[in-house]
Amino acid sequence: MTMIKGIAASNGIAIAKAYKLVMPDLTVDKTTVEDVEKEIEVYEDAMSQTAKDLETIKEAASKNLSAEEAAVFDAHALVLSDPELKSQVEDKIKNEKLNAAAALEEVSTMFVSMFEAMGDEYFRERAADIKDVSRRLLANLLGKPLPNPALIDEEVIVIADDLTPSDTAQLNKNLVRGFATNIGGRTSHSAIMARSLEIPAVVACKTITEEVKSGDMIALDGIAGVVMVNPDEATIQEYVTKRDEYIAYREELKKLVNEKTVTTDGHHVELVANIGGANDLAGVKDNGGEGVGLFRTEFLYMESADLPSEDKQYEVYKEVLESMQGKPVVVRTLDIGGDKEIEAIDLPKEMNPFLGVRAVRLCFQREDIFRTQLRALLRASVHGDLRVMFPMIATLGEFRKAKGILLEEKEKLLAEGVEVSDALQVGIMIEIPAAAVLADQFAKEVDFFSIGTNDLIQYTFAADRMSSGVSYLYQPYNPSILRLIKHVIDSAHKEGKWTGMCGEMAGESLAAPLLLGLGLDEFSMSATSVLSQRKLIRSLSKAEMEELANKAINCSTMEEVVALVEAVIK
Repeated sequence: MTMIKGIAASNGIAIAKAYKLVMPDLTVDKTTVEDVEKEIEVYEDAMSQTAKDLETIKEAASKNLSAEEAAVFDAHALVLSDPELKSQVEDKIKNEKLNAAAALEEVSTMFVSMFEAMGDEYFRERAADIKDVSRRLLANLLGKPLPNPALIDEEVIVIADDLTPSDTAQLNKNLVRGFATNIGGRTSHSAIMARSLEIPAVVACKTITEEVKSGDMIALDGIAGVVMVNPDEATIQEYVTKRDEYIAYREELKKLVNEKTVTTDGHHVELVANIGGANDLAGVKDNGGEGVGLFRTEFLYMESADLPSEDKQYEVYKEVLESMQGKPVVVRTLDIGGDKEIEAIDLPKEMNPFLGVRAVRLCFQREDIFRTQLRALLRASVHGDLRVMFPMIATLGEFRKAKGILLEEKEKLLAEGVEVSDALQVGIMIEIPAAAVLADQFAKEVDFFSIGTNDLIQYTFAADRMSSGVSYLYQPYNPSILRLIKHVIDSAHKEGKWTGMCGEMAGESLAAPLLLGLGLDEFSMSATSVLSQRKLIRSLSKAEMEELANKAINCSTMEEVVALVEAVIK
């Protein structure tokens, strides 16, 4: 029996035989070709086949994953059709008379190395996408099909060096009981998809593909981040008990679907969900979401090469608002740039796009796009409780400008005889430290705040949360972050406004006691996290958590804060 430690990436316990996802040997023989036109034709045929493969995978993924998660395959299609990639491969074939496979390998390796070396999250994600797409393209060129996880026909735990988004999207959750990989992290595509599919996963196991053979018995703990290889009978029984307890816990959670999130001393908070489109609403309802705390509208813009029309957007917003039957829906205006590109908008090439023209900054440069979206939102506002949120706001001047454009479009619609809701709330995401520090002034003019912790943390610490070299600085529980959060919430409350949170932190069990004590009004998270957070918050006293939060903000380190909270939730 061997125990392998890794990172817990998706909760759950699994016991099954190992299924090693072995990649074919894609070693390329570098040869010269005489008929370069024919070789270019070979490359184009492989591109066409790869495009079909990606479309098939996306179609399968859209049945199991949210719009946001399935959108990764739109990014893959963009990589495949990137004219720079295609032209450089074809240039190598023409000028160096290289065979297509060797030309592709050289060009894709160059692009991957270039993007990985830049050290920015956006570029690293592009590097991962290029790897995934070029591997599939290379496999088609070599006539060596990649393994298809969708063909698994028995209960297994998948063991692999890594799982690409396309691998994970094809997993059948009824047969794949879990997976473990050599590399990866909690924020990788595969980990996020695993949580959405509710497949237990342990990543960063380092040598698991060397230590496990296909057919080995595996017991996997996606809560503790442990994999047991060929466990003895007593250990298997121990894991069977753990699994049964976890299943019972999940069943118990279902009883809370229609319950309010009320603390032991009678304080109510709202637990809402993040969505990428109307397809995600079933998950919100099934998991007891009390509304939508973040509708990421950029996925509307990623669906095609053309910008979505006002009417198309209106229909989507109307559908979401009507489906939520009067429950609040917070819609974030277009947040493109940084780690998100769309084909229809030519973004400037920047060394650090996270600090460049993105989100509301892009909307100010392309007011035509911004005004179209705002008109669609205003028209839809009569169909439910709509709340409009501007992302990436750094100054009061930016908020006033964005709201001014919104009000101009409202007046135009009213003049056209179009009905618009008078109850529309307008707020901002707090994700830039400058806005957090000035929250007391913003609170006089906004209707609400929603704290985007993912960016707020990395901007506060000047540390890319996806960079392994500075990963120790991704500290959501550092007292500095807690003090910023407290200042934002207190500033809102002083003006009679509410504050939500739509970053990853809102769905973390470790964060719930602190955020409750700091006075957070609304927690927005992945739909699958709602019920476990509800159960936890219903077991806590608001008054006691206020005492805990006051102690936490006066700690010196994140480690001290974590120790404080763990003592409470245990």
